[in-house]
Amino acid sequence: MTAQATRRTPEPTTPAALGLADEPAKAGPRAPAAAHVRAKLDHELRELLAREPGTRSGTDPEDLHQMRVAQRRMRSVLKASGELVGATAEPVRVDLGWLGQVLGDVRDYDVLIGHLREVIATFEVRDQPAGRRLVSRFVAERTTARRRLNRALSSARYATLLQGIAQLSRTAEHEIDETPAGEPGLAADVRKPFRKLSRAVAALPSDPPDDDLHALRIHGKKLRYTAELARSAAKKKQAAKLTELIKATRKFQTVLGDHQDAVLAAEKVRDALSGADPEMGFVAGRIVEHEIEKRAQARATWLEVWHRIEKAARAVSRD
Repeated sequence: MTAQATRRTPEPTTPAALGLADEPAKAGPRAPAAAHVRAKLDHELRELLAREPGTRSGTDPEDLHQMRVAQRRMRSVLKASGELVGATAEPVRVDLGWLGQVLGDVRDYDVLIGHLREVIATFEVRDQPAGRRLVSRFVAERTTARRRLNRALSSARYATLLQGIAQLSRTAEHEIDETPAGEPGLAADVRKPFRKLSRAVAALPSDPPDDDLHALRIHGKKLRYTAELARSAAKKKQAAKLTELIKATRKFQTVLGDHQDAVLAAEKVRDALSGADPEMGFVAGRIVEHEIEKRAQARATWLEVWHRIEKAARAVSRD
């Protein structure tokens, strides 16, 4: 029997193994801000653990996607409000960035491969075999990236990271009381990521470079995650305003995400043409043309969505 045949998938870490309670943590509207941060970490850590087995197996790309979303939300929360839960928040945030990188490498290939298969399916039947040969190159690269990911998920660094998040998620005794008078609400935290996004938009030239639009998407994502946390502690009227802001930022992510996917797909396809046969080269040209059109569509609509964010953010700030 080979070593490959005897290798076993590690047992997934459970919430109980990390000392988490049977039920997810909750924080009421009047709880201190730190309690809301800890509850959010508890929720996202459970989601990350639930998605880990599927991420390891690679059976459903959605598991990896949702694991990465949980990682990003925790990292964003610690960036915005980590000081509320102690000095160990920053090292944990740094290691969440490392985890995001190894998850992102595979996720990028999942998105690329899925998208290219959809595009190729719209081509004439005679062109589809060459398209599949092109995609097979990316499938091989994804396999290599997945091996790196599974090694990372079996590493001591990952195990230590899980313990660190769990420790931060545990509610301190003084946080079970109501919010002290005069303590700033989490809604105030939304202003900082909004200002960063606003300044980044204002600094753009009339025809922004692709990398600058990708940076806007990242700023928008941080604003959305901060608004989601703020909504958990908001009263009804403010929560409704934050919901509108979250909807606008989600649409912003979608438009600029389509733009970035098109940019990366065109680049990857061009880079994969070394040694390609004429049929594959022809199909690659059609794909790149499709992605250029998709990029142009996103560029024509993103600014309109930005104005929706501006309007929603001003409504939140008025309270």
